[in-house]
Amino acid sequence: MKEIYESLTTPYAENMDRQVPWNYYPRPSLKRDSFLCLNGEWDFAITDGGEPKEYTEKILVPFPPESSLSGICREVPEGKYLYYKRRASLPEGFMRDRLILHFGAVDTICEVFVGGVSVGEHEGGYLPFSFDITNFASAGEFEITVKVKDDLDKTYPYGKQKRKRGGMWYTPVSGIWQTVWLESVPEKHISSLRVESSMKGATLTVVGGENEKRITLKDSGEVFIFTGESVTICPEKIKLWSPEEPYVYDFILESGEDRVESYFALREIAVGKQDGIPRILFNGKPTLFSGLLDQGYFPDGIFLPATKEGYRDDIMLAKKLGFNMLRKHIKVEPEIFYEYCDRLGIFVFADMVNNSTYSFLLDTALPTVGLKRIPDTLRHRGRSREVFLRDMKATIEHIGFFPSVVYYTVFNEGWGQFSADKVFRVAKEADGTRIIDATSGWFTRHESDVDSRHVYFKPVKLGKVGDRPVIISEFGGYSHRVCGHLFGKKNYGYRIFEDEGEFREALGRLYSEEILPQIKDGISGLVYTQLSDVEDETNGLITYDRRHVKVDESEMKKLNEALYNEIK
Repeated sequence: MKEIYESLTTPYAENMDRQVPWNYYPRPSLKRDSFLCLNGEWDFAITDGGEPKEYTEKILVPFPPESSLSGICREVPEGKYLYYKRRASLPEGFMRDRLILHFGAVDTICEVFVGGVSVGEHEGGYLPFSFDITNFASAGEFEITVKVKDDLDKTYPYGKQKRKRGGMWYTPVSGIWQTVWLESVPEKHISSLRVESSMKGATLTVVGGENEKRITLKDSGEVFIFTGESVTICPEKIKLWSPEEPYVYDFILESGEDRVESYFALREIAVGKQDGIPRILFNGKPTLFSGLLDQGYFPDGIFLPATKEGYRDDIMLAKKLGFNMLRKHIKVEPEIFYEYCDRLGIFVFADMVNNSTYSFLLDTALPTVGLKRIPDTLRHRGRSREVFLRDMKATIEHIGFFPSVVYYTVFNEGWGQFSADKVFRVAKEADGTRIIDATSGWFTRHESDVDSRHVYFKPVKLGKVGDRPVIISEFGGYSHRVCGHLFGKKNYGYRIFEDEGEFREALGRLYSEEILPQIKDGISGLVYTQLSDVEDETNGLITYDRRHVKVDESEMKKLNEALYNEIK
């Protein structure tokens, strides 16, 4: 089995609780006082199929076995199975009517056993799932076993994972990679909460619980009592959410014996015009979105930072540099990430996680020089389409709770792209309150909220502006390697700079000479590649280990402020 490069670490690993890592409440969208974290040391084995007679290793959950933080630090060969096992004991007074076992994410296909009995299966590696295990855990102490298979089957969304990592492809992740936890709930309990907000109020749709429900706003004490599933809340004092003033309305929701806490924010996003130029309107005003590509990778935890502060500090760095947006690239994060974005104040452009095949020649190299391929209605037939649509709708339902998420990207650079116009309509039906970018890159079809373009290897030139806001959804990618902060010997980027001063000067010219003059002409959003280095890619504004910022913070902030001033 291939061992993983393990010498590069982040500062967060130094302060990690190694007994129970990630011991934070994992679902801020629907928070109860019932929470038992099952992260920590689990028995672990990799087999050819069946459960091992003896578990010979220990793994630190929730970190994937490929990561150094897991204690395993090696890749899982194709055709193998991962087995996790641990005992769980319920504290006195924990048990109510029902016991729910939650998994934040497990990549890719898993089956869960309690006391040796299968309680359920799940497929797909990026979304949370749960099982009611009440009937299997009546004694209050029980054994949990998780069986996982991850062959990087391209039927399922897999993002930037690749067995032969390198360049724009990264170390794969298998098995459990988010928090495992238990909660106990009343027989009639609230199971989900959906929020649709405007500048005047928020409509909350509550599934589960008793028929009568009561919402209390924490700050004002306003009470809203309703029956059924939905209620529209119009607070007496309207405070709009924005990156500059990220106000959220925290509230308590009670229904029968159940009580949860959650929040919403008031804001609107739409497409409109300013002086005849298509723009994205936020809270009714033309707004420029200046952001960074954020892939959510860390050298020691891979898909997960050692502590939640890894997410917080990435967001705060982006804000310090003057950016108001992160494009979360081909990955779905734990809810804690999105809550940070809501409360700290930064827009999120959220990508769907791609599946199916990717061809560098057809999907990247030829389009970069203007050569396109066959119509997308002919591509990627079979179950991969079904799985993509299923997971796209589930992703929108999951992260659509969070007010910082204002924009969805469906297909990126043609990867897995099929029937983009039809898929756009499916996404719009799932959430008509956000901007939907059907085809980020170059394989534009007929239907999309924006004209989304990628520009590498050549100057950024706006060209023709049609009837949609123009988003330069990827550009830049300037590379600068910082000795002592490198993942390996190889280097990948779109323009290489040996000297940090030259790197900074070139970046400044890119913004001031290519981007700034074209904002008034029609650029409505831009995404620089990228926030951090990732493995061989050294084109981040901060190194992969999050220890060295390559740009001058005040200068970068000035560049961004100049952009925003162009369309005020």
